[in-house]
Amino acid sequence: PKQLFCLLMSDINKGGEGGPPRSDIAPSHSLGNTGLAGAVGCSRNVSSKSSHPKPPDTSLFVPVSVKTDSSVDGSVGAELTQPLDKNELLKVLNRFYKRKEMQKLAADHGLDVRLFHQAFISFRKYVLEMTTLPADLHIILSDICCGAGHIDDIYPYFIHHAKQIFPMLDCMDDLRKISDLRVPANWYPEARAIQRKVIFHAGPTNSGKTYHAIQCYLAAKSGVYCGPLKLLAHEIFEKSNNAGVPCDLVTGEERTFVDLNGRASGHVACTIEMCSVSTSYEVAVIDEIQMIRDPSRGWAWTRALLGLCAEEIHVCGEPAAIDFVRELLYTTGEEVEVHTYQRLTPFSVLDNAVESLDNLRPGDCIVCFSKNDIYSISRNIEARGLQCAVIYGSLPPGTKLSQAKKFNDPDDPCKILVATDAIGMGLNLNIKRIIFNSLVKPNVNEKGEKQMETISTSQALQIAGRAGRFSSKFKEGEVTTMHQDDLPVLKEILSQSVDPIEMAGLHPTAEQIEMFAYHLPDATLSNLVDIFVSLSQVDGLYFVCNIDDFKFLADMIQHIPLNLRSRYVFCTAPINKKQPFVCTSFLKFARQFSRDEPLIFAWVCRHISWPLAPPKNIKDLVHLEAVHDVLDLYLWLSYRFMDMFPDTALVREIQQELDNIIQQGVRNITRLIRATDTAITDALQPQSSRQGQTGGSRRTASNAYLTSSRNQREQGGTGELMDSSLTSRLVRDGLLTPDLLRQLQREWSKDQKQEFTNQSTHDREHHNNPNKGKRRKKKK
Repeated sequence: PKQLFCLLMSDINKGGEGGPPRSDIAPSHSLGNTGLAGAVGCSRNVSSKSSHPKPPDTSLFVPVSVKTDSSVDGSVGAELTQPLDKNELLKVLNRFYKRKEMQKLAADHGLDVRLFHQAFISFRKYVLEMTTLPADLHIILSDICCGAGHIDDIYPYFIHHAKQIFPMLDCMDDLRKISDLRVPANWYPEARAIQRKVIFHAGPTNSGKTYHAIQCYLAAKSGVYCGPLKLLAHEIFEKSNNAGVPCDLVTGEERTFVDLNGRASGHVACTIEMCSVSTSYEVAVIDEIQMIRDPSRGWAWTRALLGLCAEEIHVCGEPAAIDFVRELLYTTGEEVEVHTYQRLTPFSVLDNAVESLDNLRPGDCIVCFSKNDIYSISRNIEARGLQCAVIYGSLPPGTKLSQAKKFNDPDDPCKILVATDAIGMGLNLNIKRIIFNSLVKPNVNEKGEKQMETISTSQALQIAGRAGRFSSKFKEGEVTTMHQDDLPVLKEILSQSVDPIEMAGLHPTAEQIEMFAYHLPDATLSNLVDIFVSLSQVDGLYFVCNIDDFKFLADMIQHIPLNLRSRYVFCTAPINKKQPFVCTSFLKFARQFSRDEPLIFAWVCRHISWPLAPPKNIKDLVHLEAVHDVLDLYLWLSYRFMDMFPDTALVREIQQELDNIIQQGVRNITRLIRATDTAITDALQPQSSRQGQTGGSRRTASNAYLTSSRNQREQGGTGELMDSSLTSRLVRDGLLTPDLLRQLQREWSKDQKQEFTNQSTHDREHHNNPNKGKRRKKKK
């Protein structure tokens, strides 16, 4: 094993293809190595290797059980001395614990106050409960009890025990080297071996920046397009092949080769997590570079920017990323050529809000940040005799495209779109006016905490920019809000400059975690990742991406026997952890995999109860969306474990059928909403939809925005915007039915009437006898 570890450590400087935990890790490529070579160039706030490393977070150190072999010495210690008095032994051990000198000495070996206490409790239990102790320890303790030894003689045995239950203490230097994430540019030696030309296409939405980059991509002999969404990869895939340039498609769940024999084409369109950093290209396009700071996915843009082997790298994104990309590539010695673009068609912010759904007109798009708002608003729109299309994030790609086509079709009576911010990327839509239904949306911060925040300038511009696009029939766009008191806030947001990008994401790789596991074989995968992040060192240009989703899946399948690499890959699967059916399916997939039983088509059909009927209500539609996610999970795993998930073609066929069923349901979404009991629909409607409300919570959000930074968490009334009422949660979880809800309402109304009657009776009695209960004055 030592030779194996030395071999791994000797390879640590070779670099490779990084593939941190996320949905689109390429199975055919190495998942990445750390690079510990010296720094190239210089950058701001770069940590020096000679600087003192940060202390580890010892709360993450989980003690392991000590395996003892008492048969080695038997009762030799007792035979040479005498049996130990447990009461006297307890006094000796407690005296040892209280000695400050021992605590200071332990601190020099890495035991802070927390670890020292935990180690002592374990050591004391070991000494008092073992029937026979090792002979040398028995003799030492016997001498101390008899007054012939010093209390400090216990220390070598104590620290040996501490290192047994906390094995990381003995290998902290190695763990720090493995988790050293400084100078990530050196992880990609193939990219560093060539002099790349980097061209930054900077501009707002609808400025033609990506168009110019794609023209260079199509004109090249070979190229790779790296986009943030499957829809964007599909669009470039189709555009390239329609232009006569053979192009393959690679996403986490799909591989499409235009060559019938499966040979790779010179061009490939892929989601950014799937790009290969070991294949050479003439031109590479990295779209939406500003997402390099994304708390969860930023590592993929960092990897592509630093690692792609292409003669020309065309980077597309917001101007706010220019300076940062220049600084990042300064560490590689590469210069950045900047091309700036202006918006091709103007858009203006209107002076009046829409105020009522009665004021909608063709080409309007109402943007919500809640699926429940979409249900409510679409129902109210169609109640007015209008048709609307619906697009939100959890819909399958085919359904999104179908709804977009319906909205764009000039011959279709559907002229209004209700959507989430999912329209910000990947869909070409004929929108004349963007209407923000709300300016507050849930976000996940760097710590993985969910919070409600006013949308940023970058987000507002991305959404507003969908109005009056160059390729649409509307040559000028308009932007407004649904409610008048939101309008000044929107104008304030759009008038500010986009915050400059300052940091790029990084993430631990499979190889790094495997080397951690060599040193800490008894630690769980979740704990390994926690310790890695705690010990990791990054310079001032980088941050470690959020790992909460990875840890959630790791904890879910910890009890299932899997080898570390398989466990790691399973935990990078792209699943929606809010969907119970998806989580249950993930667990069943892992359990079946651990038994070495292939997940065949018949097994999958039984699990999802295929065939499925069209949805009759919103609950049915949500379940069908979850089933579609489960089939996506199967396809994702099939490209990583082909022998265990063999029926890819059959699963893809039923997924297409399911997509059609969901499309049918979404086309009739208002009928589904009506079929869902009115009481439930009202319970699902969050206060942020604000139909017919006073707008108090909106004013609170607006005032908070105007008096503080737009990215700070809103206080006070903003909490009302969160859909977190007990009724709402019970309805969403299926724990409250229409009958139960009506019965509860009747009982509550009855209780209120009874309480009112009792109170009235009490008041009348008190009025008729005001002196009741008062002490009467004595007569003189």
